[in-house]
Amino acid sequence: MERIPMTAEGHAALQAELKVLKSVERPSIIAAISEARSHGDLSENAEYHAAKEKQSFIEGRISELDDKLARADVIDVSKLGGSKVRFGATVTIADVDTEDEQTYKIVGEDEADVKQGKISVTSPIARALIGKEEGDEAEVAAPAGARAYEVIKVVYK
Repeated sequence: MERIPMTAEGHAALQAELKVLKSVERPSIIAAISEARSHGDLSENAEYHAAKEKQSFIEGRISELDDKLARADVIDVSKLGGSKVRFGATVTIADVDTEDEQTYKIVGEDEADVKQGKISVTSPIARALIGKEEGDEAEVAAPAGARAYEVIKVVYK
């Protein structure tokens, strides 16, 4: 069983989603199925089929979240430190060619959100940065060709 790295924040978000699915969404869809069933012939009952489809999606997501939470390897980023880039690090990098700076936090796959500056530990940029230190350069394969980035700052917060 492969462990899934995630921050405590990401773990809490998945738990919250699971709680909503189990305590709000599941009972709601059961009621909707019951209501649709009362309308008669199920073979031509669009409400019933839509509700069953939604139920299938909800149950699938519940199973997926249960599995991820069971395999979660929760990493407390506040207890990490050092100068090397690892999971949980907030890294400021600069494009070697353009000198544009960007800051990313390396997180688990389910937490990744580029708009919030969070990139997955499995992303090409994160994989290139892992193990680097301030001042090191990392080369990232991009669709337009390889890009080189310099690690400006590594922080664990």
